[in-house]
Amino acid sequence: MLDHDLKTQLKAYLERLQRPVAILASVDDGEKSKEMLELLEDIRSQSDRITVELRRDDGERTPSFALTSPGHDIQVRFAGLPMGHEFTSLVLALLQVGGHPSKAGAELIEQVANLEGEFRFETYYSLSCQNCPDVVQALNLAAVLNPNISHVAIDGALFQGEVDAREVMSVPTIFLNGEPFDQGRMTLEQIVARLDTGAARREAAKIANKDAFDVLVVGGGPAGAAAAIYAARKGIRTGVAAERFGGQVLDTMAIENFISVQHTEGPKLAAALEQHVREYDVDVMDLQRATQLVPAGADGLVEVKLENGASLKSRTIVLSTGARWRQIGVPGEDRYRNKGVAYCPHCDGPLFKGKRVAVIGGGNSGVEAAIDLAGIVGHVTLVEFDAKLRADEVLQRKLRSLKNVRIVVSAQTTEVLGDGSRVTGLVYKDRAGGDAHRIELEGVFVQIGLLPNTEWLKGTVELSPRGEILVDDRGQTSVPGVFAAGDCTTVPYKQIVIAMGEGSKAALAAFDHLIRASAPVEPVEAQAA
Repeated sequence: MLDHDLKTQLKAYLERLQRPVAILASVDDGEKSKEMLELLEDIRSQSDRITVELRRDDGERTPSFALTSPGHDIQVRFAGLPMGHEFTSLVLALLQVGGHPSKAGAELIEQVANLEGEFRFETYYSLSCQNCPDVVQALNLAAVLNPNISHVAIDGALFQGEVDAREVMSVPTIFLNGEPFDQGRMTLEQIVARLDTGAARREAAKIANKDAFDVLVVGGGPAGAAAAIYAARKGIRTGVAAERFGGQVLDTMAIENFISVQHTEGPKLAAALEQHVREYDVDVMDLQRATQLVPAGADGLVEVKLENGASLKSRTIVLSTGARWRQIGVPGEDRYRNKGVAYCPHCDGPLFKGKRVAVIGGGNSGVEAAIDLAGIVGHVTLVEFDAKLRADEVLQRKLRSLKNVRIVVSAQTTEVLGDGSRVTGLVYKDRAGGDAHRIELEGVFVQIGLLPNTEWLKGTVELSPRGEILVDDRGQTSVPGVFAAGDCTTVPYKQIVIAMGEGSKAALAAFDHLIRASAPVEPVEAQAA
């Protein structure tokens, strides 16, 4: 199951185990159980602290396995084979169950350990989902820290019957005590904030007592991270308020055009960005949504009001709130979001194995999504508004070579259809002839570009008709002392490397603004001389 190199790496990691780990495998006579046992034997052979016990007809999902440690009440289980993106989750779970300390902050660990009540979590994931490991790892750690918390990570592609019965059409999907809890990427901090009802109030009080910053960065994507680093290196008081550190990079599958790095993945790059920022004296405030910008008053401080009721003040601001996937804006889209309407083909594609889906959008993202999905689903219909596809020619040639793909151009999507619980079809209008057409399908993947996260700035900062923040060549906005960078601005070409450059430039411009604002006014005599 594991190759020689992976076994060598695993053995090195497992040397960090502080106590025994017992793996309890629930199996039957199926091929997947045999594969799982092969994986577990490979793991067992790398450490004498690990034991494997087989169980049949124990009432658990098969194949699955639980991780525990003698004398410790730990309830962590994997249903399926956690390979692909989830292999890291398995390794971390082994280490944490085996007593190796987590890198989570002491305050967060204490908060998790003190949670009261019974929390039975189940997470449905797909092996190709880059967002799922964050949720799986967070809940596994919670189950290690608190005996009142249990967690089962379930491969949705392997347990298709459960997926259908529970109407799971997007991953990660989390259930708590048998009821839907949430969908999409979540950090442990976000999960705990949902469980600990007083957490938001305590955080708001903490933020309200902070002194004013010299530079406050709003947003934690590539532009925000770069701005924070460049500002902090100037030795000035720097803060970052971000709704989720990493931003849209967290939703990016593969990155192959980041100069000097041949290949990486979004979550990996996002983690590196945050680690780099935290190496400096930067006050990072995660899970903070900005709701209002108040220009500087008599005190010379710009104010940013937050959703939790607190506010932050700073001499300068760098706005780097990024963008999100654009919606079609038709009837049925919101109603069937995560019930057949999806925005991440890599994450949710495996849940539509053998089914019929549509991809909306004929740019690079849409065509790449259609190509990827064609290898999983039964049939793909690509629907493009324009009279021709806009993707690179090499991608178009690949798409046209696939037998289970149909391309429809000059088509305006007008409605997403459903039966009340899930998507059943799509209606589009032929822009040339005006006729309406209906496609019977089970999934709709929307890939039509980005929308800047700037609604909260309307009426304060000048925006373009597309909602982007208008900036000059220094990143200055229409509000003095407020700068902007990244995908939320009018700077063309929304790329990671460009966002980083713009964030750096905005921070340097903010520093220059601070110098000029604090420079003493020259006496009239000196000016006359």
